[in-house]
Amino acid sequence: MASSTTSTATSTPGATSGGTRVQVQKFGTFLSNMVMPNIGAFIAWGLITAMFIEVGWLNLGGGERAWLSPGSWVAEIGGWGDYADGGIVAPMITYLLPLLIGYTGGKMLYDTRGGVVGAIATFGVIAGTEVPMFMGAMIMGPLGGWSMKRIDAIWDGKIKPGFEMLVNNFAAGIWGGILATASFFALSPVLTWIAERAGDGVEWMVDNNVLPLTSILIEPAKVLFLNNALNHGVLTPLGLQESAEDGKSVLFLLEANPAAGLGLLLAYTFFGKGLAKASAPGAAIIHFFGGIHEVYFPFVLMKPKLIVAMMAGGMTQILINVIFDSGLRSPAAPGSVFAVYLAAPTGVSNLVGITLSIVGGAAATFVVAAFILKTDKTEEAEDQLVGATHQMETLKGRSSSVASALTGGATAVVARPISQIVFACDAGMGSSAMGASVLRKKIESAGHTDVTVVNKAISNLTDDYDIVVTHQDLTDRARQATPSAVHVSVDNFMGSPRYDEIVEMIEQSNG
Repeated sequence: MASSTTSTATSTPGATSGGTRVQVQKFGTFLSNMVMPNIGAFIAWGLITAMFIEVGWLNLGGGERAWLSPGSWVAEIGGWGDYADGGIVAPMITYLLPLLIGYTGGKMLYDTRGGVVGAIATFGVIAGTEVPMFMGAMIMGPLGGWSMKRIDAIWDGKIKPGFEMLVNNFAAGIWGGILATASFFALSPVLTWIAERAGDGVEWMVDNNVLPLTSILIEPAKVLFLNNALNHGVLTPLGLQESAEDGKSVLFLLEANPAAGLGLLLAYTFFGKGLAKASAPGAAIIHFFGGIHEVYFPFVLMKPKLIVAMMAGGMTQILINVIFDSGLRSPAAPGSVFAVYLAAPTGVSNLVGITLSIVGGAAATFVVAAFILKTDKTEEAEDQLVGATHQMETLKGRSSSVASALTGGATAVVARPISQIVFACDAGMGSSAMGASVLRKKIESAGHTDVTVVNKAISNLTDDYDIVVTHQDLTDRARQATPSAVHVSVDNFMGSPRYDEIVEMIEQSNG
């Protein structure tokens, strides 16, 4: 199918292929891709922790109830009371979760063989430290997979028939043992020192009430589609270490709290214009209850000054959580209000703090964003043009490729029938799944049931799709993976006019 395309859609505005932003996104995605596939394991650990530790949901006063007293099955699972050194809570965060990350990192670079060697290498750094070694897993996992791939290349095709399995198994075992030993003696002390300093830094920010200032970095990074990299690549490892020691961590609420995004979308609902105002209420529901934060990114990108409102909301919600000493036991993934409360420890003060942080953060963003939107007198030229084009197409009863040219739409011509379309995003979930669902319904409604629409992470794309749909800030990265496909850039995941243009392309190509 790579040969089926004869031209590509219009280039992404303001993006330079191979630019700094693309490289940062790729590195951040690499880090987050080691964590994202294992989120289920983190949630499982969080739920077990929430139920069975001494201050968990099933404690209900600790030793006051016979069936919850030290020596009971609840105490045994949680690892408290007479079973302080047992249980499964501590072993899961110490061994299981880092090993899963190490295996995933190795597999990303060299399939299952790389994952096995990456897990072996990771265990060395785990055994050499007394803290959950997520940082070491993110180093040794990919290093194990990459180095094993290079070693195998040395004797590729040179092994005598019948000895392949023997050589491959012993090579993986010997090299994995070497890496595990090296990480145990050399890397463990270094990473332990770094982890301690990072913990001291977080503690200092909390004690000096400067943690809210992290929003100055977090909010701009999020709208540049670095949210997964920031949350799962940086905050989650640090938060898990803090949660293992204190039972909860505010770091899980720095990026995942849906407060600021909700305030922005509510401001657009009441004070926005055109298509942005019309799509904001639906986006607010998807963002707040579904946890897909990417839906509000385009609303900030179309008016960059609104990043000030996002910072205000972020600072407010973090400050409230710091004041109430509230936090979560495990990552809230996706960043839905439901996921936040499910990961929250019991305790009135903690739940009140989280609730007030959501309300306060949303209110702060709403007030600032509403002021900006009300006082902004600039004409929404692009929005008016897109709206007028959409209205014209509605009256006409079909999409118009001429009108699409006016709005910079996809006017590519595909020389053979279109059969495979992929909607790609940073993590392959969330926004891409939602966009693919909307696009799939449009294509099916047009009667083209033979066209498949799937969603994938950009890092997993292969050059065998007819059309690749991405947000305009991610198109450059997608082009690098699928240079032969027609690339369509969108700025609104829920109702972009580009979806109608894709349907028209299918009509033209498939008859």
